[in-house]
Amino acid sequence: QVRLVESGGGLVQAGGSLRLSCTASGSAYSFSTMGWYRQAPGKQRELVAGITGGGRTKYGDSVLGRFTISRDNAKNTVYLQMNSLKPEDTAVYYCNTALFPSYFPSGSWGQGTQVTVSS
Repeated sequence: QVRLVESGGGLVQAGGSLRLSCTASGSAYSFSTMGWYRQAPGKQRELVAGITGGGRTKYGDSVLGRFTISRDNAKNTVYLQMNSLKPEDTAVYYCNTALFPSYFPSGSWGQGTQVTVSS
């Protein structure tokens, strides 16, 4: 079982940047496909970005070109660099293990990290 802890959220103005981190415990982490997901109030949770153990990436249409997912297997950490943030990016952001190629989340959800973008 992989345990995941998200961090790095906060309040930022539109156009600003944040970097989220997701640190995992568990020896199988480096082989796991990982995803960042978000859930805004009143909306369903959606995939933001995913990355395979080999570094193949996938992005949601709304963040393509603005967000970058990466991983450092030596640190058991997945990152989400978010640039050119918009108010509609406001949500709780979660990371999770994921199934490939669907990126359907496959593990337990952590507490998430709140991202709030002001206009």
